[in-house]
Amino acid sequence: MDMKLAGRTALITGASKGIGFSIATLLAAEGCHLHLVARSRVDLEAARDKIGASTGVKVTVHAMDLAQRGHAADLARQCPDIDILVNNAGSIPRGSLEEIDEARWREAWDLKVFGYINMCREFFRLMKARQRGVIVNILGNGGERVDAGYIAGAAGNAALMAFTRALGGNSADVGVRVVGVNPGPVATDRLVGLVRKEAGTRLGDPERWPELCKGFPFGRAATVEEIAATVVLLASDLSSYTTGTIVTIDGGLANRGSLI
Repeated sequence: MDMKLAGRTALITGASKGIGFSIATLLAAEGCHLHLVARSRVDLEAARDKIGASTGVKVTVHAMDLAQRGHAADLARQCPDIDILVNNAGSIPRGSLEEIDEARWREAWDLKVFGYINMCREFFRLMKARQRGVIVNILGNGGERVDAGYIAGAAGNAALMAFTRALGGNSADVGVRVVGVNPGPVATDRLVGLVRKEAGTRLGDPERWPELCKGFPFGRAATVEEIAATVVLLASDLSSYTTGTIVTIDGGLANRGSLI
């Protein structure tokens, strides 16, 4: 399906790997020019070369830590004509209130929570001035299915869900759309690595890691492509009446009464 995105420009944070890289790849396949942001220049350049070789679109990389104050404003000055912003950078560690101390909690929120807010502040202002643009915030179903063992992530994602709904609820008045996506478990390299390690410990063979995913909906984690495809649809004009809402892609986990 032609998403009619050819010639537009998208900025994706956390774009060198996992969900962010997959989103960038699908947007490039639709003809979007890209700005990719992550902390590692080496990883960004590898991502740029892979995407550029297969699509021919213009790909610019920005190696920076969006947890640092002022970097969102720097990006906005460098990339003032972005049509699509995808906030994807950052993860929040698991742990109980006793296990996640203040320093670790603040470090995680500086990137995932305040980083998203700062990026939205800068790019929403530019989009508002042009009366067009789309912001997609990649959040997480931990904000819906809250867990005391993931308390910093539950609180952070819930805050970003409210932020996304509040900003997107009125953004149509200035021609801008703001939406969120809540992935559940996704088979990123990081998740597979963790499950492989656990399979080695519990089952004696890392290659048996899919067995540990049988309790997930459909007996598996989502693929990065399944998340990315929804993001591309939401970013396109085919979703032009969608704003101020959150799309959850977790196989129904948030609405399950029990996982047993």
